Amino acid sequence: MRLTIDEYCKHFKMSKEMINSKIRTKKLNYIIENGVTYIIVTRSSLDKDKRNEIYQEQKSATTQVLKPRTTVATVLALYQKENTALKNKIIQLETKIDKLIDDKEQMLRDERDKIEKVYSSKDEQLKNILELINNKMRLEREQTTLHEIESFHPNNEPDVKYNSDTIELKEYLKSLGINSSKRKILKKRFLDVYDSDARIIQKNGKLYLNFSKYDYSDLLA
Repeated sequence: MRLTIDEYCKHFKMSKEMINSKIRTKKLNYIIENGVTYIIVTRSSLDKDKRNEIYQEQKSATTQVLKPRTTVATVLALYQKENTALKNKIIQLETKIDKLIDDKEQMLRDERDKIEKVYSSKDEQLKNILELINNKMRLEREQTTLHEIESFHPNNEPDVKYNSDTIELKEYLKSLGINSSKRKILKKRFLDVYDSDARIIQKNGKLYLNFSKYDYSDLLA
């Protein structure tokens, strides 16, 4: 029969150090199986009681359900299983992340389209407002020009003779004996250039001409 070192220590009341020493000095017969050292004991070296004791103990040990030993293959299989599960979880997470990113980008595109639509509508409204303002300003300028022309229209004033020096424009035009429409045309010519033409004198809202100093034939033609 064969005994493990622990079993040999128990039945023969010896320490492990002593048994290992006897093994090293070849004083005990032993074999090694799957990394376990077994000491060979002949039945003849044991009395009957000792043989029965060892036999009963080994028999009891073999009837017990032994916990399977964990092998390298078992560990690798476990790791592979866990690795596969983790890979599947990673794929699921990546799929969810991609979907979230797509949803967010779609939301941003929708929001951008809404903003562009609002601003496009605002731009159209602003364009209409600016157009109305420009039209109003143009009408106001036209009305102002017309008012200035009419303000220089004679109001049945008596004829005023002019001398060779300064004379008011409306008095001079009245003295020419031309019709009203012609006088308006000539007045507008002077009004258009009076602020840039040094020949025309402006004083107290009235325009004056100096024939002794300037020639106005280009404006009176």
